Amino acid sequence: MGDVIHTLPALTDALAAIPDLQLDWVVEDGFADLARRHPAVVRVIPCALRRWRQHPLRARRSGEWADFKAALQHQDYDAVIDAQGLLKSAFVTRLARGPKYGLDKHCAREGLSARVLDHPLSVPRGQHAIARVRQLFALALNYPLPSGAPDYGLIRSHEPRPLQEPAQLLFCHGTTWPTKHYPEAFWRELLTLACRAGHTVYLPWGSEDELARARRLAEGLNGARVLDKLSLHELTDRMLQWDAFVAVDTGLAHLAAAAGLPGLGLYGPTDPTLTGVEGLRARSLAAEFPCAPCVQEKCTYRGELGQGVDPPCFSSLKPHRVWQRLLEVTA
Repeated sequence: MGDVIHTLPALTDALAAIPDLQLDWVVEDGFADLARRHPAVVRVIPCALRRWRQHPLRARRSGEWADFKAALQHQDYDAVIDAQGLLKSAFVTRLARGPKYGLDKHCAREGLSARVLDHPLSVPRGQHAIARVRQLFALALNYPLPSGAPDYGLIRSHEPRPLQEPAQLLFCHGTTWPTKHYPEAFWRELLTLACRAGHTVYLPWGSEDELARARRLAEGLNGARVLDKLSLHELTDRMLQWDAFVAVDTGLAHLAAAAGLPGLGLYGPTDPTLTGVEGLRARSLAAEFPCAPCVQEKCTYRGELGQGVDPPCFSSLKPHRVWQRLLEVTA
């Protein structure tokens, strides 16, 4: 999902530079709806590479692979752009008809992906993923790179309310690595601050463990709401109507920023420089701790700082500080 979201601003740039642009987009089938929401996209070609690689014979016998290949090769393109620089995206790029553009072997995440390209392009590493994809599209399609904040192209009918009045907030508490988790006691305190201010806070979940945590966090707080199980499509629709967010390092943080929500992404062990949330009023808040960012799934810190907080790096992002910063970015 992150790669899809990081590509959206490049599509907005390209459409502004080339008003008659018509773009087909190959994406994993689970993210097809998100891709369809951008006004530059004429046709989405869903694929299921992960599933097809696990069951190649089934994919062929069912006709799924043949249907996908036929859709991909339905026409000749003026440009075929590999926006990921991975071997799996290079495999798809190779099948499409048209001159092929992408990151050169020094810039791609997987350098061998550049071997299928007709036009390998240099986009320096060390930049945020969104900035790199925007540069790649500008080079491939030959237009000046815009300098403004990323515009994800998702249409909002609701203008986010400032938090000086009752608002609807989203707190994304679920993530993958244990070290990425904001401490549960901190979430509870942050929820209490929001509910006492008269806001309604929605808690999404994607697993039984996340559901259990959401219920614990919401217990006894009148303004806290545990969401029903939602599809990505349904959750995106909701985000386009809410007012602000707080999230840990998770794909939903990027989706909230793409949906135009002001808010904060909280980063402890991971580095927001390359993949932090970016938006008109979405900001990354990084831990200020001796070993952060460590980019480790397991905490190995054995010092005296942050005692009683797990992981200790989040001791520098206490709830009152996060709440104050949220009020600033939503003002």
